[in-house]
Amino acid sequence: MPIYEFRCAACGRISEYLFLSRAEEATPVCRRCGSPEMTRVLSRVRVRLSEETRLERLADPARFRDLDENDPKSVARMLKMLGPELGEDFEGDVDEMVEEAMAAEEGESEGLAGEEELD
Repeated sequence: MPIYEFRCAACGRISEYLFLSRAEEATPVCRRCGSPEMTRVLSRVRVRLSEETRLERLADPARFRDLDENDPKSVARMLKMLGPELGEDFEGDVDEMVEEAMAAEEGESEGLAGEEELD
């Protein structure tokens, strides 16, 4: 059973679709925005890894050497990378969390600047 990937012309998201036969003519619809304007893209080869191998890769510190846990954008990149490994789709949630964290940081730094002026 072939799995094909299609890119949405409206939002750019790539989605996978399973077709039960090659002769099956189906028009996929974007799962994010619902647009029927989809173009087929060349898929990468997938290799199914054992759970042990996946966990070993997650434990490799070299994958996270540029991680700065004090930088929300750096943490967001890590979460987006880990999401597929964990079977989660953090895409929209991570962006919201980063915006909230950055707004909180700005609020704290403005509060500190106001206190310094009072001293």
